[in-house]
Amino acid sequence: MPRFSIIVPSHGVAGRLSQALDSVLGQSFGDLQLIPVCDAPDAPAAEVAAGYAERDPRVTPVHSPPSAGPSGARNTGLRAATGGYVLFLDGDDLLLPGALAALDARLTETAGVDVLYVEHERVPWWEGEPTNPAAPLLAKAPKGPFAPGEFPVLTGVPLPSWSAVYRRGFLAEHGLAFPDGHHTDLGWAGLTSLAARRVAVLRRTVVRHRARRQGSRLNLPGPHQHGLLDQVELVLKRAAESGLPVERTGPLFEQLFTAVLKTASRPERLPAGHRAFFRRAGRLYRRHRPGGYRAPGGSLGVQHRLLATGAYTAFRALRGVNQAAARSAGSLPRPRMLRTRLRYARDLRRPLDPHLAVYCAYWGRGYACNPAAIHAKARELAPHIRSVFLVEADQAHAMPKDVEYAVIGSRRAWELLARATYLVNNANFAEGVVKRPGSVHVQTQHGTPLKTMGVDQSTYPVVAARSGSFTRLLGRVDRWDVNLSSNRHSTQMWERAFPGSYEHLEYGYPRNDVYYTATAEDVARIRRELGVPEGSTAVLYAPTHRDHHTGFEPGLDLEAFCAAAGEDVVVLLRAHYFYDRGAPARGSGRIIDVTGHRSSEDVCLAADALVTDYSSIMFDYANLDRPIVVYADDWEVYRETRGVYFDLSAAPPGVLARTPGELAAAFRDGSYAGPGARALRAAFRERFCEFDDGHAAERVVRRVLLGEPPQALPPVLPLAERVPAPAAATLVRS
Repeated sequence: MPRFSIIVPSHGVAGRLSQALDSVLGQSFGDLQLIPVCDAPDAPAAEVAAGYAERDPRVTPVHSPPSAGPSGARNTGLRAATGGYVLFLDGDDLLLPGALAALDARLTETAGVDVLYVEHERVPWWEGEPTNPAAPLLAKAPKGPFAPGEFPVLTGVPLPSWSAVYRRGFLAEHGLAFPDGHHTDLGWAGLTSLAARRVAVLRRTVVRHRARRQGSRLNLPGPHQHGLLDQVELVLKRAAESGLPVERTGPLFEQLFTAVLKTASRPERLPAGHRAFFRRAGRLYRRHRPGGYRAPGGSLGVQHRLLATGAYTAFRALRGVNQAAARSAGSLPRPRMLRTRLRYARDLRRPLDPHLAVYCAYWGRGYACNPAAIHAKARELAPHIRSVFLVEADQAHAMPKDVEYAVIGSRRAWELLARATYLVNNANFAEGVVKRPGSVHVQTQHGTPLKTMGVDQSTYPVVAARSGSFTRLLGRVDRWDVNLSSNRHSTQMWERAFPGSYEHLEYGYPRNDVYYTATAEDVARIRRELGVPEGSTAVLYAPTHRDHHTGFEPGLDLEAFCAAAGEDVVVLLRAHYFYDRGAPARGSGRIIDVTGHRSSEDVCLAADALVTDYSSIMFDYANLDRPIVVYADDWEVYRETRGVYFDLSAAPPGVLARTPGELAAAFRDGSYAGPGARALRAAFRERFCEFDDGHAAERVVRRVLLGEPPQALPPVLPLAERVPAPAAATLVRS
């Protein structure tokens, strides 16, 4: 029997679950059972948990449907627990280093207590300064084990379930389980406190609770707030049945009604039924008030007395709830010119145009990426919707002749932004754009994240200094309604990097559709347009941007590479899009600069192989099932300065070269396309080409613009059944 069973519900936290599990399995004390509780066997968190179970026999995943809620998940975990003591950990929390060793030592000292209360730290979602809310209470507790009556203020009610350790035999003996419904922590804490006969405290922080940016679900408005009174009634009935003295029940009663009054004093949590909540709370107060109980002093005592007498009108007046609750749709924007700003504000009062969609890519760099692919499919499937692209003035000349566009910052562009029902972007619209009720903002993203993104960049000084205000970033994230993902890895990382309330659409990237729809003739035509010599092997070299560099640095002597790699090799050089403004052709005839070419998809189709360092282009190119070589000459520097989500060197999409010599040799001896490289690429594609099948744009248009239900959309084609566009080298050999 393991010493500890750690139960980790994971609903809605797949992006951080691996960190929680690592914090447990990395403990110096290893006598444990780890029980991740996942929604379903095919849920994103279940995939994470299954990977851990394959690597470590101490991991025992179980499943509980989302409809069962947190209580059902924890109870499912309890039924699977075999340890002597049980801990609960939220799926986005961390067990601090040395925690289990400290718990084991304290439990040995206190010889079989029913409950061991511990300290925890609460950290803001942005990893700000932590607080230790349990410390003031636990500091006053007896030093050794004690009966609850010796320190009755420690009822457990102010503490969450993950701020205590429970003897499993004690829980089984009393048939204790998390009550159904909402606010279940409060009910659990009250019931376990009433049943315990011997408890102790550990004056040490054991759990790091990472608050969510969206806040606790329990603080959201809705009828579930009435569930608080269900838990209070359950605990008070059990207390009455126990026949405990007022010295025990008084603190419990007071702490329960402190929680009740906290909700009653915030009517925004109860948009309907606030009076009914107050009246029921008053009845519970009068029915279960312990004999001789004295209400606290001050304002809280006044609230107690008003609740006891059912004085709802007076309570409302005391709390100032008659103030107007209306909020504006958003702050006024800040376009450059006052006249434009005033016109935009006026246009915001006009109705939304249900047949208008506005698109933008790469902050106005032109007609490109996922927005362009969705735009094209929308004109085919939803011709009744007017689609307008926003571009910077210096890119307007490059727009396709049949695409309607507007120049960013112009009066017309702001009018379109004010009235569009659909807004599609692979980056973000301007700071001043207001998210109007009824509008739908589609965030398409523009790559699979290897490097850290969003708020995850905050701990990397070089990146954070260039990223601007994270507060403003999150203000833009709050405009998103849906966010596209091409694989579950991305879904989990977006959840971490861009915390918000948007919906994930795991549909694939629309820009990658062309990798499955392009023909051999398309590939040949693109190669001619780019100037690729017939019969040559075109190697696309696409290094990523480095935050610690001030300009584009190729990182590789391309002429030397061509000379060493073979006579038939030509290089298509494509710098990061940060450097795509008018880059000139350079080098010999064997080096073709394609940085300024509008479509990265065209360039990929033209290439027989890809050489990159850490660019997300590798994830897109993998859809073509052509050779990929990772040139990782500065992997350690990049990992430390930018931060990464996984170790690319441990799971590359093909050959990994550390030096120019190794890179050239891979092409000279053919290993870049050999069996070992193919095996690595197959595993990489299985992980990262999950949803790209040529129908991503169609799924987006049908779901978002046409409002079709998810079950009516084209299902994702299995990877084995997809046929990517052929490479030119394949055509030559055939």
